[in-house]
Amino acid sequence: MSERLILISEHLRVALSSKGAELHSVLDKDHREWLWQGDPGSWPRRAPVLFPVVGRCGGNIVRHRDTSYPMTIHGFAPDAEFAVEAHEEDHCVLVYTANDQTRESYPFDFRLQVSFELSDASLVQRATVTNLGDDDMPSSVGFHPGFQWPLPSSGTSGREKHVVMFERHEDHPVRRISDCGLEPPVHPTPVFHQEIHLDDELFRAGAIVFDRLRSRKAWFGVPGLEGVRIDLCDMPHLGLWTLPPANFLCIEPWQGYGDPKDFTGQLLDKPGMVRLAPGASYTRTIRMAFLCETPDWLGS
Repeated sequence: MSERLILISEHLRVALSSKGAELHSVLDKDHREWLWQGDPGSWPRRAPVLFPVVGRCGGNIVRHRDTSYPMTIHGFAPDAEFAVEAHEEDHCVLVYTANDQTRESYPFDFRLQVSFELSDASLVQRATVTNLGDDDMPSSVGFHPGFQWPLPSSGTSGREKHVVMFERHEDHPVRRISDCGLEPPVHPTPVFHQEIHLDDELFRAGAIVFDRLRSRKAWFGVPGLEGVRIDLCDMPHLGLWTLPPANFLCIEPWQGYGDPKDFTGQLLDKPGMVRLAPGASYTRTIRMAFLCETPDWLGS
């Protein structure tokens, strides 16, 4: 049975579940909920951890050597039951390791450790992947937090007043996702003067994928009011997604992304994967700063 874990600081009360090592709630001291609470009628999840793939694999399979293995979108981690390795008032560590069930879709021995550390109004989330096997192991990892849209800090401002602001200019074309996979980067960027003005029409064609991201930070909210700053740290890719007209926005830092159209190669050759030697590890980190004032990034 899944365990509910609570972290507390002066400014926030954070809840998460051992199932999927998933963040479930972020309440400020005024009892305002910042995290999407899930809805079976639209998107039931809240902030899943993605592993060992990010996005959808072509044909819902991955290939290793001469064998094809079934793989669900974003991998099996969102439905995995993690063991609680440590839990204190302001931090916790959860772990999931390879087993007979995971080997049916991912023929590698691994250890996935997910940690949360709460300080003031900021939450740091880390994922560390370790190769416990004797062969090179490919993997991706990602974070998928969904935030309330509109945010609880927006007052009477509607959804249409919200923006995503980037630390730097993002003028590269973006990628979109079709039924055939990730499309080439030929779509004009929706970022103008370092901002995306959000509306449902942006997402009728699905997620917006930034695979050549310059910024290390993004901010979501109504300019002039408190919002959420997401520090991407060492994450190279970013997805923005919602299901119109649902009241959430997912800001998704990724290591890797879904299969490009017509990709039929080996898992080791899938774009964005990290190739780990036996015994090696890598860590990816994000920081979510809540109650964060509008940054002064314009012109950076």
